[in-house]
Amino acid sequence: METRLRMLLVLAGLPEPEVQHVVAVAGGRPHYRLDLAYPAARIGVEYDGRQHAEDSRQWNHDLRRREALDDAGWKLLVVTAADLFRRPEEVVRRVCTALVARGALAASSRPDPAWRAHFPAA
Repeated sequence: METRLRMLLVLAGLPEPEVQHVVAVAGGRPHYRLDLAYPAARIGVEYDGRQHAEDSRQWNHDLRRREALDDAGWKLLVVTAADLFRRPEEVVRRVCTALVARGALAASSRPDPAWRAHFPAA
């Protein structure tokens, strides 16, 4: 699903994100790996599957991780299967908005509609 997410962003004409980017926080420890990242803008894009909500240990880990990344100045966008399959346009908009807000994309940028042929919304 991470690959599908990356392809959506690339087909929409957004900058290609770095894959499996490692972020060191709190003096270098712990290290967190982001599914997709725009390191210069400190934006992470994560795909969260169902296990992230159903496993309480995973959920608690995710919450601590998100707080640590936030403290380190990272903006984390979380995408689910429902987002990819039912609301791909919303995913593109969210990432585009974050890139513009962080100065990594011109405010006048518009996503390329070519992605729509590969990601029909349900």
